[in-house]
Formats: sequence, C-alpha cells, structure tokens
Amino acid sequence: MSSGSSSLLAQLSSPADRLGFGAMQLPGRWAGPVVERATAVAVARRAVELGARHIDTAAFYFSATARANDILREALRPYPEGVTIATKIGPLRTATGEMYAEARPEQLRGLVEENLRQLGVDALDLVYLRVGRLKAVGGVSIGERFAALAALREEGLVRRLGVSNVSADQLAEARAIAPVAAVQNRFGVLDQADGPLVDECAGAGIAYMPFFALGGGHTSLEGENLRTVAERHGATAHQIALAWGLARSPAIIQIPGTSSLAHLEENMAAARIALDEDDMALLEPVAD
Repeated sequence: MSSGSSSLLAQLSSPADRLGFGAMQLPGRWAGPVVERATAVAVARRAVELGARHIDTAAFYFSATARANDILREALRPYPEGVTIATKIGPLRTATGEMYAEARPEQLRGLVEENLRQLGVDALDLVYLRVGRLKAVGGVSIGERFAALAALREEGLVRRLGVSNVSADQLAEARAIAPVAAVQNRFGVLDQADGPLVDECAGAGIAYMPFFALGGGHTSLEGENLRTVAERHGATAHQIALAWGLARSPAIIQIPGTSSLAHLEENMAAARIALDEDDMALLEPVAD
C-alpha cells in the first residue's frame, strides 16, 4: 500500500499512473444483477496488473450478496507496494441500500474502524469525508466532521485526508483544519462545471478524482464533437472521456469502475490515447 510519505500527485505523475480503478460495481450494482465473486476478484487483480495504482472504494459499496472492501481484500491482500487504497466515510446506508443520513462527528471513528476491518489493514491510505448523500450540499459547514477525521489521522489510523462532493468554500474550510490530499467531486467531459475547482486543486498540489466521469446514471456520453474525436482515434466515447480528463489537468486521477474484464481492458487502454490541442478544443464546454 501507499506509504503516505509524499503527495498523491508526486506518486502518480504520468497519465498511465493517473488512471486508477473504482470498486463500486464489484459487488454488483446497488439495485442490479449480482456479480460472480470469482469475476469480481479477477477484475480487481487485473486492474492492478494493468497498472492501476489508485483504487477507490467504500464500506457503503455493497450489494445484497457482497461488499467491495471484502472483494478487494480477497483479491489484493497483501496489498502491492505503491498502490493506494482510498475509501470514503460519511453516508449511512440501510441493509437494503438506502442512504438515510450522514454520520455525526462521533460516528466517524466507527466508520474508519469498519473500513480497517474489512480491508484488513492497520491504517487507511486515504479517507474522504463524503459530504451529502447523492447530492452536493454547499453552504454547510464541514469543519466539525473534518476535524474529527483529522484527529484519527493524528492517531495513525489514516495516512491522508480527502473531501468529496464539496464546494470551494468547504474545501477551504477543511484545509484550514488539516492538509487535504484529494478532492472527489462530479466532473467529466460533458459536465465541466467544477472546472475552477479542478484548477485550484492543481495549483495547490491536491489530487482531483472525478466521479461520474463516464456519465454515471445522470448523463449519457453523447455529442457530435465527442463522436468526432473518438473516430479520429479509433476509440470509444468512454475512452475519450477518460483521456480527456487526464489531459485536462495534471491533478486529475481517473477512477472508472466496472465489474467486466473486457470493459476494464477498454478503460485502461485510454491511458495510451494522446489528445492534441484540436481534440481538446472540440471538447471544451459550449458557452450558454
């Protein structure tokens, strides 16, 4: 696992290094088909074989039959040197999958300890305080919760701290309490509203991990310009979306998730796509 001795961006400097893996789909979709355990384990192992050095997970990534953290432990423990396992805490889920509340400051220790047990480690490489449930909630103080998480870092249970689903003001509030190594917010080629925060993170040496970089459940990867660039490179729209993020900012670490070996191979091949200035210009957001 990552030693935590230098910044994430220093450890993941090349585009290939900045293409990681998201574990959310390994247990099966929250309300979808079950993934065979052997397949899920094989996908996690193959992700590392293909060069993924950053893996994103959470204890609240589970289906009716499996948990992402358990799958990662089976697939990868002892965890390879130089691979960062990042997890998130904050949202509370019922056994049936409903996100019903956010953890209070005094509940964060229990959530950190849950991730420690499930992953089978003594310290977590990176822990995000996830703000809100599925929606971003700006204008809400995160200081008390982030301070509680920072105290766990001081105890040695956590190596690095992150924040997720936050505004620029919430990031500033967190940074006034303790160093922030990473931000995980919604951002992608067709959803570039968080661009100023991406640039702020790059200037501050903070890693930025987009979620829904491939559209998620909210946006489909469609558009004439995206198709044009994909055709130029003999690639899929998904591959171009990943390559665009890597080219958009040196702070971006992509964490696409899948439970399919074929889709994983396709995603990881995106690191070899070099977009030029004409490609990037075509993919700039259209002004209102």
